[in-house]
Parts: sequence; structure tokens; C-alpha cells
Amino acid sequence: MKYIDYTEVHGLLLQLYGFFTRSLTMSDMLKNVDSRTNLVGQNRLELLMFRLNGRQVYAINVFKVQEVLTLPKLTLLPQRHPAVIGVVYLRGRSIPVIDLSAAIGLSPVRHGEESTIIVSEYNSTVQAFLVGEVDRIVNMNWDEIQPPPSGAGKYHYLTAITQLDKAIIEIIDVEKVLSEISPLKTELPEHIMGEDFVAKTQGREILMVDDSLTAHAQARATFESLGLKVHQAMDGIEGLDILRKLDSETNGPLHERLLMVVTDAEMPRMDGYRLTTEIRSDPSLKDLYVILHTSLSGAFNEAMVEKVGCNAFLSKFKAEELANAVKNRVNELD
Repeated sequence: MKYIDYTEVHGLLLQLYGFFTRSLTMSDMLKNVDSRTNLVGQNRLELLMFRLNGRQVYAINVFKVQEVLTLPKLTLLPQRHPAVIGVVYLRGRSIPVIDLSAAIGLSPVRHGEESTIIVSEYNSTVQAFLVGEVDRIVNMNWDEIQPPPSGAGKYHYLTAITQLDKAIIEIIDVEKVLSEISPLKTELPEHIMGEDFVAKTQGREILMVDDSLTAHAQARATFESLGLKVHQAMDGIEGLDILRKLDSETNGPLHERLLMVVTDAEMPRMDGYRLTTEIRSDPSLKDLYVILHTSLSGAFNEAMVEKVGCNAFLSKFKAEELANAVKNRVNELD
């Protein structure tokens, strides 16, 4: 029997709870942490809530957060992005500090010795976000998380919204923020773009499920350069509906038509873990090849991939690794 190693998750949550609940005993803390490691895979999440300059409350997923602390000594950088206020030296590494308010087009947060930063890991990179103040951690169901309103347009920085105590909580699209500060390359090297490989992928179909338009744009550029036809869904419920529709239109097994399903982990209404569970429990869909493609990283995610039945795990966004995953899948089928 294999066991999930929650060591890094326990460390992360203990640091957070050390900040928020200093009155708890160590025994109480460990009980809280153990209960939280069971959230993922049950369509549940925890949000770290914070404010920037005003009363509006924003949030990010706790599993993206390494620690919350007061701003250490800041070193300025020449020719830095306007939203990057400098770097701090923390636990043996230099970490850029991003004024999250300025990054999403609002007034910068004033910073000093008492300022608060949220240290987070996205897409295998570590950065700190300067915020006004941290509020609390809340435990929610993904079906309580909704996409941004359609009238918000395409230039907003929200990946989702939710409601708590009659107030709207805005969940930041951090992938969009980071892509604007440090754009990722979507071009593929020549050694991957061989004629034999592209000939095998031309016209094949995949489904990509992700709540971030930025993530869709990045991955779509890679997939379409390989000649793949991309079906797109913004959350697990929409993705499942598309799969069932494709299945009803397909003569023969769907997995022979659809090369793979590439899904994010965190999504409104239904997350990628629950989507995979639903796929594996449906006789018509259970043989689909599913890749978890997420900005969450580490041993915890790899364990969850095995638990829910994904075929592979990829950390966002690495165009070459995504193309190699397609290549490996095509070679398996030949």
C-alpha cells in the first residue's frame, strides 16, 4: 500500500496557522492540518483572504501559499517591472516582491517595516505579494466558487468570485499577473517540431479545461503549433458536459478520437481532481488519457494524481514539457 506524503503541506499550513492562531496548542494545530489535507479531491478548498488598499476582500488558494510574514529588508532592482518593488533574501534565496495592487491596475500599497507579504509558489517559481493586510482562512466548496460575471470583460484580473458574509470575494488570477510581469515562451524548439511528429498530431483532438484565459492562451499556442484541434472548457462541469457531448457524437470509443484531456486542478464549480474522478467512474469516459496541468507543484500533487487516477502531472507552464507529453501519448498509441 502506498501512502501520501503530506510533509510539505503540513509545513506550509503550520506556518500559516502560526501566523493566524498563536493561541492554539501544537496538538490543536496538527488536528487542523490533518483535516485540511483531506480537502483536496473532495471538491473543496481553502482560501487565504486579504485586502489591498480598500475594503474589498481578495483571495488566493492556501495551497499556493508558503508563508505569510512582515516584509524583510528590501533590496531595490534597476530596470525592474513597475509592479516589482524589489527583492528580499529569504531562506537562502532571493525572492521578488510584487505589489499585487499595482499589478492589477490599482493604486500601489504603501510599504514599510510593518508591511505584510504573502510568499507563494506558482508554476515552479516562488514570489512574494505585498498586500495591505491579511484577513483569515476560509474553508469552502468549489461549487460555491463562480466564474467572474460575463460583463467584466477580458481585461480583469479575476479567475473567480465567491460570497461570504454577504460580501463578494474576488479570487485573483495570479497566472495572468505573473505572465504580464514575466511572459512565458510558447514557442517550441526545432528538435520537437520534426515533420514526423507533427504529421502524427495533425488534426487530432484534445480537451483543455482551465479557468484562466491566460493559461488557455499559453497552452493553445503550443497545441495549435502541433496541429491539434483544441476543445476548451472553463471548469470541470463544462468539461464533463463537453466530453459527454463528444461521446454521443462519436462512433466507437471516445478515447480513440480524443488524444487527451488536459485539466487544471483549481477551478470554480468542479476542480480537476473531481473531474478526473467523474471521468474514471463513467464507463464511456474511463479510458480517456488525463493530464493534470497545474500551477500547484510538489509531492502532494503527484500523490493526488495517483489517488484520483490521472495519467500524468505537469507543472504550468512549460511549452516543451507539454509538447513532450503529447509526443509520448502519440507514441503510446502507435
